[in-house]
Amino acid sequence: MQRLESLAKRLKEKELALPIWFEEGKLKIIDQTKLPFDEIIYSFSEVKQLADAIRSMMIRGSGAIGLCGAYGVYLAAYQSKGDPENIKQAGELLKRTRPTAVNLMKTVDEMVASFKGSGEDVVAQLEEKAVEIIERQLQFEYQLGENGAELIEDGDTIMTHCHSGALGGAGYGGRALSVIRTAHEQGKKIHVFTCETRPYLQGSRITAYELKKFGIPHTLITDNMSGFCMSKRMIDKVVVGSDRVSANGDLANKVGTYMHALAAKEHGIPFFTATSSHTIDFHTPSGKAIEVEMRDSSEVTQIKGVPIAPEGTKALYPSFDITPNRLITGIITEKGVIQAPFETNLRKVREKVDILQ
Repeated sequence: MQRLESLAKRLKEKELALPIWFEEGKLKIIDQTKLPFDEIIYSFSEVKQLADAIRSMMIRGSGAIGLCGAYGVYLAAYQSKGDPENIKQAGELLKRTRPTAVNLMKTVDEMVASFKGSGEDVVAQLEEKAVEIIERQLQFEYQLGENGAELIEDGDTIMTHCHSGALGGAGYGGRALSVIRTAHEQGKKIHVFTCETRPYLQGSRITAYELKKFGIPHTLITDNMSGFCMSKRMIDKVVVGSDRVSANGDLANKVGTYMHALAAKEHGIPFFTATSSHTIDFHTPSGKAIEVEMRDSSEVTQIKGVPIAPEGTKALYPSFDITPNRLITGIITEKGVIQAPFETNLRKVREKVDILQ
């Protein structure tokens, strides 16, 4: 565990906002459901606790829960002293927590495939692999931030949806906020419109929280204001994150993304998704094949346990929706900005990235 603890210390010294890390022999996370008003840190010693935290969205964001796969599999190895069967069972438990986000599944599979044998050697192997994955994810964020910032002009107003930032990634800016943060750090005068993102309010609670920390000017809007703002030319570009990109370039992202993309298309506003190549799922031919996670209706009819609808009201909560590739201007990755024809150009990216095979 020493290497992972040293890595966390080093990253914190760089003032990165880590969503998950090891410290004093415990796995720690920031409870994102309590932000922005309370910064509560929980400590875990069992994989089941981490799985419960993922399900309850205490930790969320495709990049961050991808890292949970690395941390969780290592934790299972550490606790079981390198028992292969225990490690594999823990991996399957983690993969069942959020079915739409592909990063978690890929990372678990990568971790499990990386070890040989049993015992303390396995613990060491998996710690080394976890460090590799964490550092790789962070480099993805820096590089896709640089690539995406080239698309941002001085004076742009950028709309984003949900939270695709540091706490949803490896600590720099996740997906969308890596682009926005890099543009800001380059000295470009930008303004961000962040949609509140019902029902969990990730945009108002977490994106606005991070934008404030980064010193980036921003305005909060409700989800149903995006069309109005676009019609009034108040928005220059849309940049969102991604939970999965299919082989043809269809995008699975937080529910509401599709309607923003439709409005952007109508008003001629460029619509980008920021992602890492690890989030591209070449085993899924199109968005129609992506399983959309359905969450409990109480998450719509209540806010923090307070009812906002009459008792007995039925509610629907698909956690994600699918944006077809025809509405997407470009896919920002650490390998560059991919444009149509997406299926052909994504295939070229696959040929360059071993982890996608």
